[in-house]
This record gives sequence, structure tokens and C-alpha cells, in this order.
Amino acid sequence: MKEEKLPVESVASDRRNVLKGTAAILASGIFPAVHAQEKIVLRYLGTAVNQDKKIAEKFKADTGIEIQYVAVTTDDVTKRAVTAPNSFDLIDTEYFSLKKIVPTGNLLGIDTKRIKNADKITTLFTKGEVAGKKVGDQGTAPKKVMYLEKPDSKTFSATPTQYMTLIPTVYNADTLGIRPDLIKRPITSWAELLNPEFKGKAAILNIPSIGIMDAAMVVEAKGIYKYPDKGNMTKAEIDLTIKTLIEAKKAGQFRALWKDFNESVNLMASGEVVIQSMWSPAVTAVRSKGIDCVFQPLKEGYRAWAAGFGVPKSVTGKKADGVYEFINWFLDGWAGAYLNRQGYYSAVLDTAKAKMEAYEWAYWMEGKPATKDIKSPNGDLLAKVGSVRDGGSYESRMGGIACWNAVMDENEYMVKKWNEFVAA
Repeated sequence: MKEEKLPVESVASDRRNVLKGTAAILASGIFPAVHAQEKIVLRYLGTAVNQDKKIAEKFKADTGIEIQYVAVTTDDVTKRAVTAPNSFDLIDTEYFSLKKIVPTGNLLGIDTKRIKNADKITTLFTKGEVAGKKVGDQGTAPKKVMYLEKPDSKTFSATPTQYMTLIPTVYNADTLGIRPDLIKRPITSWAELLNPEFKGKAAILNIPSIGIMDAAMVVEAKGIYKYPDKGNMTKAEIDLTIKTLIEAKKAGQFRALWKDFNESVNLMASGEVVIQSMWSPAVTAVRSKGIDCVFQPLKEGYRAWAAGFGVPKSVTGKKADGVYEFINWFLDGWAGAYLNRQGYYSAVLDTAKAKMEAYEWAYWMEGKPATKDIKSPNGDLLAKVGSVRDGGSYESRMGGIACWNAVMDENEYMVKKWNEFVAA
């Protein structure tokens, strides 16, 4: 996944509206059943990605419940879930981390009878389907880890039950970013990342568990080897993948191995790199500088990732009520629309659609040309009239998944071998 911070919008107007509303309530003498008197504060553990100040402000304005963000790295989210489950009231974690967290018994199965829109959660998660068609499920596809038999189960259920491990927050499908103005020909395959034509002008993501999946997409695209499961390689498969990367590195293929969102933007914007592993918002950031950059759909498909809300077993009573209220609010449309406008996808599509303008929905979700300028939640111009979203519609993009981010059984060995590639 990604560790970039999402744009944050000014909240002054929201505050003014809340104060006006409060004044009207005081004047009328009628008090709504909000939780303000109880002063519920929910400690929200996750990466900075979803921890958007605007979301917390809007939720507090709507419910009186305060969100206290606890921002750590992806790995530290998992560590805390395993070792310090009392240190948070709500977790926002990636689906691939569940194989480490669920066996501890620290997460409760979320009772879908308490989730108003549970039956509207996209079938990508519940069935592994988009528009009735199965998508690739190599790696940790959410449907493999979506359900528990009972609320306190330490193992996954192979079939849908009343209890979900996580309620999805955001997800997307990643591919390569390219500079079409500098490449000047069509790019249709992952194999191009190691094409000698781009020697010294290619870059790959230096986060082992994600970088190796990109490398595996290249290995398959080049016809070197076909993996039974790219998301769970054997030691021999890891050796082959890393050997391919080391050979390319020694031949001078890579300008950089990037770890940081801004580094990927700068490499692309400067033209030092013309093809690389990239995240959708990074492509947007390059474009916002007036530079031609494309998140390129490729014939072999996308590498997908997904995150969701989980509930620790230590949360009870009013706190638990507050957590369920937040999850229900999050699926109710406002947050979904807010995230969709940044190029991510929301768990319940129709509630988000109701909170978006028709032209926004047509651009972001239907792959149609923009009929008005497309702006981010904080007003930055993202796409001009006539532009089409890279990857097209939701069905094209999420229906084209080849594999999902994962933690392999041989993760320690993989990281060791990846570090040999970095040092080579």
C-alpha cells in the first residue's frame, strides 16, 4: 500500500455551521440525543493515510464523538494489534495483516447485524467479484480473510458468516506510472519495467512485501516463470525473483529504489525516471505540476490492496457503541465520497454516489470524460474538462486485479533476499 498523507481541507466553515446549529438548538430548548455529555473519545490506530482531520471534524460535528488519531507505520499497526490491544479502540489495518492479528484473539468479529449497510458492502470483498465476474485472488484477497465463525474466533471462516474481521475503508489497484511525453510509444506490459530501453530511467518501490509483487508481475510478463501464487512464494521462487532484479540492477536498469511518496513524485517530475512502481495519488501530484504522467493500465492486470476497520476485544459498553456508530457513519456516504474524490474507492458505493455530484461520479467511477473540472476535496485541480481517469471505470480497474498485497509464509526469508538486492 501507500504511506502518503491525504489532502486536508479547511474546517472553518464546518465549525461555523456547528456553532449556528448549536445556537438554534439552545434557543428551541430541544436537545438531540448526541453523546456530547458522555465525552466519548475513540483512539483510532492506523497509518496517516485515512487519518484525515476533515473526517474526524465532520464525524464530531455529526455525533459529538471525538476521534483521537494514533498514527504509526503499517508494520507498527500490526505490532500494536498483536502486543498492545488495549492501546486503541478502533484499528484501521490492511487485510494482509489479519493472518498475524486474528490468531492472537485480540480482534472481535464485527457483528454485521449492527452495521446498517453491511449488505451493501461491495462484492469485491464479500465474494471476490466485480460486476458478477471473479477477480484474481493471488495473495491475501479480502474474501479469504473476511469472516470469522464466531465473534471470538482465532481462525477464518471459508464461507460468509454474521461476523466480519474488518469493515473495508479504502482500497485500490496499483500499476506502473509512466511519462508518455518522454517514452513516446504505447506501454502495455509490466515487462517494460525491465526493458533495457529504459536503462537508468526505471525505478521500483523499496518496500519488500510490495516491491516483490511488482517484480513478480514483471517476471511473469517476461515469460520467465508463472507463479502458482505470487503472494505466497516458495524460497526457490523468491530466489528466482530476486535474481532477476539483481541482474537488472547490475546492468544499470534502476535510477532509484524509492521508499517515500515524495521521492517517487520528484523522480517522475524531474524526468530522471520515465517508468516506475507508483501510487495513484503520486501520479496526481506529478500532474498537478503540469507534467504529463499516467497511471498506466497493463494487460497483465493490477496489484490490489485494501484496508479496513477492526474492533479490539477490549472495547465494551459505551466505547463499543461509539465504535459501531463511527463505522456506520463511515459507510453512510460522506466519508466514501470524500475518499473517492482522491482516487481511492469506498466500501459502499451507492451511499458515496448519493454524496457526489453526477459529473464527479461519472469521472471517478464510470470512466467517463469529465464534463467539468475535477477537483480534490481541498480544491486543487486534478483533471480538466475532457480528461478520462487512468484505468477507466471502477469495473475496468477493480475487475482487472491480478494479485493482492500479502505477507508470505516465507516473509523473513523474502526480506533477507530483498535486502541482498538492495545491497547488490
